[in-house]
Amino acid sequence: GKFLPAEPPSSQALVFFVSVARDPAALLAEYANLTGFPEMPPRWSFGYLQSHRTLASREELMSVARTFRARRLPCDALIYLGTGFCPSGWNTGHGSFRFNLSVFDNPSEIIQQLHEQHFRVILHVVYLGRALRGSVHDSCRVQNAEEAACYWRQHQPVEETGIDGWWPDEGDALDMSSRLGRTRLYFEGSLRDRPNVRPFALHRNGAPGTQRYGAFVWTGDVNSSWEALRLQVPVGINAGLSGLPYWGTDTGGFIPTRELTGELYVRWFQFSAFCPLFRSHGRTWKLRLPWQWNSGEMGPSELSGPGSADPDPAELHNAAVEPICRKYLELRYRMLPYIYSLARECHDAGLPLMRALWLHYPDDSAAAARGDEYLWGRDLLIAPVVERGSTARRLYLPRGRWYDFWTETALEGGREITREVDLATIPVYARAGAILPLGPVKQYTDQPVDGAVQLIIYPGDDGLFVLYDDDGATYNFRRGAFTRIRCEWRDRRRELVLAMENAPPGLRQREFEIRMASETNVRNIVLGRKSVVVRF
Repeated sequence: GKFLPAEPPSSQALVFFVSVARDPAALLAEYANLTGFPEMPPRWSFGYLQSHRTLASREELMSVARTFRARRLPCDALIYLGTGFCPSGWNTGHGSFRFNLSVFDNPSEIIQQLHEQHFRVILHVVYLGRALRGSVHDSCRVQNAEEAACYWRQHQPVEETGIDGWWPDEGDALDMSSRLGRTRLYFEGSLRDRPNVRPFALHRNGAPGTQRYGAFVWTGDVNSSWEALRLQVPVGINAGLSGLPYWGTDTGGFIPTRELTGELYVRWFQFSAFCPLFRSHGRTWKLRLPWQWNSGEMGPSELSGPGSADPDPAELHNAAVEPICRKYLELRYRMLPYIYSLARECHDAGLPLMRALWLHYPDDSAAAARGDEYLWGRDLLIAPVVERGSTARRLYLPRGRWYDFWTETALEGGREITREVDLATIPVYARAGAILPLGPVKQYTDQPVDGAVQLIIYPGDDGLFVLYDDDGATYNFRRGAFTRIRCEWRDRRRELVLAMENAPPGLRQREFEIRMASETNVRNIVLGRKSVVVRF
């Protein structure tokens, strides 16, 4: 319930909202009612994002793009740091909106070429003001960068080159109102210029309400260390519980240390594949490229701060890193139907993608105590490997039957288990009753690829999954242009019922390949306007 003051509060008063519920999910929904439900980001933002730092030339940035496609490493966006934090970025310095012509000699042409290779372009920007007032909808009569309308005007010539998103950095000194105002600026400014295109912005700072502007956040400049990786897991869980669902880290850690090895990078990469934001970034930036670990070269060295150190050169001949990264990139893209459906659930109900175990097992004290593993949606459990040299991972499975995602072996939960791991594997489990949709492998989220969506059923309990899809880019879904398919597993009857609950005009059917976990027999069905029952 809500306890509101009988009289309007004075400017000095504190207003408390108290919510009581037996279901933790209801509390998150109530928080979203108060502060705003998360916006629906563009689909490409759930692909892989590759960050760049010091840029040697136009050829270098184009070469990175070509290499992703040539090596068949899925990627959706390229992010370019600004000059100031590195000697040669996309612009001419902190706060600047002028392109660095030694690299971006023809910005519109370069961005068009990257678009032709199906990459989105995101640019980093630092705000130099002390506060930010008003909104982009105000008038800007006298240029003042601390007025939102005036500040956004500086962005517009850059937006006209065709970029796809912004990375607003810094802002640590801003007060809470200015932080939220800055988040709002990138959402509303982008929408004012492109009214039916979902904005993207990656923010260093947040505030209650940030989520209603579709903002992504990350944990900042963490060390490349095992301890830092270990701490990212509970931080990510708590970000979701704080109402900030679109969260991620600098994969590999930002500040290089002697602990930055191929093993650490792989383990961090595996964890990031199950985070809402999947992005690599850090100093000595070429070691955030999966293929660089077997090149013998680390690229520009950027050492700054206590404990900062270049990696051991002996680590730069590790042939295992790239294929493992490819494995998790391909898995991430195969899981996009599941992840995108979770994003719509987040938009509708306020539930984060990355969830504490106790959100779905509130009466389980052992589940409540675990901060080193989490649920990826309702149906998958992720236990990142965060210890150097690990050959096994101790983890807790809540009650019920669970299936090892990799082997599809079933085992009973309500206990701790030990799962053996090699460098290419982290423990992933699917709960009984789960219906997991997997699409074909893609090199970018909008790639047209032939192939039905695969539905894997994990028997042992009843289950329900609502598969959601739309165009992934516009707000047409607000006008009913989306597909929602109800997938219901009835365990005793061993039948799956599929029903198309909503579909835009012109959509006549969807193809599915359906199988039971640990079985190879596949049922191929075509779903139209009438529901379909598949029996096993």
